[in-house]
Amino acid sequence: MNTVLSRANSLFAFSLSVMAALTFGCFVTTAFKDRRVPVNIHVSKVMLKNVDDFTGPRERSDLGFITFDISADILLTPMMSCQDNFVHVVERPIFDWNVKQLFLYLSAEYATKSNSLNQVVLWDRILLRGDSTKLNLRDIKSKYFFFDDGNGLRANKNITLTLSWNVVPNAGILPLVAGSGHISLPFPDQYETTRSY
Repeated sequence: MNTVLSRANSLFAFSLSVMAALTFGCFVTTAFKDRRVPVNIHVSKVMLKNVDDFTGPRERSDLGFITFDISADILLTPMMSCQDNFVHVVERPIFDWNVKQLFLYLSAEYATKSNSLNQVVLWDRILLRGDSTKLNLRDIKSKYFFFDDGNGLRANKNITLTLSWNVVPNAGILPLVAGSGHISLPFPDQYETTRSY
């Protein structure tokens, strides 16, 4: 004989199974979507200082300051389609039904003598659904310190800035997307002695 509790347990387990299957089906509809967007980054000012590092063995370390511009249209991602022997550019929104928010961040990558890969996040922003997705930022300063443990920034000729974002979905994995566009810049050979930035 089945009691009320065993029937309720069976109904609850079946409901959870159906909900899990629906959630997985919803995730699959957007899992393989290309979310790359062309990004333009322009650096207008680079400054380098050699400052005391109070976190380590009391040595001096490089501290970089960057002023930059970013322009991108995060809302639309271009997709090429061929119809009638012509190539058309069709635009698809990044914000679809399964995107809750985007976490944008600008990172710097460079190599030094002691480390083959260094990555530092310089700036970030959260875009919620309904926010303006056209980025047109001018004269933005680094939000976070651009410290190097040692003197790896001085005269470094290949520091690459890249705008990337995490797509925060309603259901599914958290994809990391790099914008299609970056800039490589050299850092100065001399340290600045001024106090202001």
